[in-house]
Amino acid sequence: MDTKFNIDQKIVYPSQGVGIVKEIFEKKFKDSTILYYKIYIEASDMIVMVPVEKAEELGIRQIVTAEEAQEALNLLSDEFEPITSDWKLRYQMNLDLLKKGTIKDIATIVRCLYNRSKVKELPILERKLYDSAKKLLEDEISFALGKTAKEISDEIHLKLEPPGATPKIKHVMQLDDDEDDDLMDDISSKSDDDDDSDDADSAEDMGADEDFDDDESF
Repeated sequence: MDTKFNIDQKIVYPSQGVGIVKEIFEKKFKDSTILYYKIYIEASDMIVMVPVEKAEELGIRQIVTAEEAQEALNLLSDEFEPITSDWKLRYQMNLDLLKKGTIKDIATIVRCLYNRSKVKELPILERKLYDSAKKLLEDEISFALGKTAKEISDEIHLKLEPPGATPKIKHVMQLDDDEDDDLMDDISSKSDDDDDSDDADSAEDMGADEDFDDDESF
C-alpha cells in the first residue's frame, strides 16, 4: 500500500502539533493487518500511532510552504467579522476550526481570541484554547520559515498588535448579558474531581490520540 507520508517527514497533526513520521509498520488486529504511521510529536514529547488509511480523515497533513506560512502571519493583522459574546458558541466555533487544522484556521483562532481578550479577559477554557492554537501556529510557521519559535512568537505579537495600532475588532456582537460569567460560575462550582473529568473530555474532543504502549492500545 502506498503511503502519503514518508519516514522522517515532518507533518502536522491537528490539535496535537508538528510531528515527524518515525516509522511505517504493519500490525495485526483481529483478522486484519493494518498499516500504521508512528509519529513523534515534539511539543508534547509524545508518540501517536495512526492507521495510514485514517490519516487524511484525521486531518494529518504536510507542513505548509513558506509562502502559506507568511499568508497565515499576515492574516493576523486583517480585520474580521464581529465576535459573539456567547462564550459557548464562540468556543465551539473555534474548537471546530482547530479540528479542521489548516494553518489559516489556526491563525483565525489566535486572532479571534487575542482580540476578544482585549474586550474582556478570556475564561479558562478559551485561554487554554488560545494557548494551544498559538503554540501550534508558532511551531508550524517556525518549521516552514526556518526560524526559531521565539522569533515567530515575536512576529505573531507584532502582527496582532502593531505598535500604536488600535484593536482590529469592529465591535462585539452582544447576545447574552451574562455570557462568560456563566462559564466562570460553572467552573468555580465544580469539585476537583469534576475538573479532572472535564480536562479528559476536552482532550478527547480535541482529537488527542496518544499512545505510549503498543500492547495495551490494541
